Amino acid sequence: MAQGDAGINRCPPGGAEGIVRLAQILGRAPLPLDTARGTEGPRALAVIDEAWCIGCTLCIKACPVDCIVGAPKLMHTVIDNLCTGCELCVPVCPVDCIAMLPVTPGKSGWQAWTAAQAEESRDRHAFHRLRTDREQRENNERLAAKAQAKLADLGAHSTLTDPAALAAKRAVIDAALKRARSTREDAKDPHES
Repeated sequence: MAQGDAGINRCPPGGAEGIVRLAQILGRAPLPLDTARGTEGPRALAVIDEAWCIGCTLCIKACPVDCIVGAPKLMHTVIDNLCTGCELCVPVCPVDCIAMLPVTPGKSGWQAWTAAQAEESRDRHAFHRLRTDREQRENNERLAAKAQAKLADLGAHSTLTDPAALAAKRAVIDAALKRARSTREDAKDPHES
């Protein structure tokens, strides 16, 4: 937004007042809300129908503030007071067991949040990003170490560079191909052309 690459009207939770505040900060004219991004409404709470939950963990992975808890193949639930109502968990649920319920009827945008709630949500999102970045980095490091170990093991025991071993492997493969061709030729119906 600050660079002018994104519109200031793409945040339904911030609503009209959020657009006005962003316009003032960035020195732009306010715009109507881009309804392709959603509509302004009461803050919502994700509620999981626990009887239908299959424990796939997709909602847990989608939640940007880590407010969904559960384990693989077990029921999941939402920690109500931590849910921001972003709805990112809804489309990933394969059994459609997540509903969004309004928790601030009559209040939307800036009126639906206290400053403390907004600050806590920002902190939780920042922690979520740090955690997921760390997990990705650690996973990449594990994979790189595993690949290095595999390459080192191949180098120590490899016959890839030994010409005699390569020739022996080629001979085994050629013999297997010759047997397969012979078997196929023998199995052909003599009446086929």
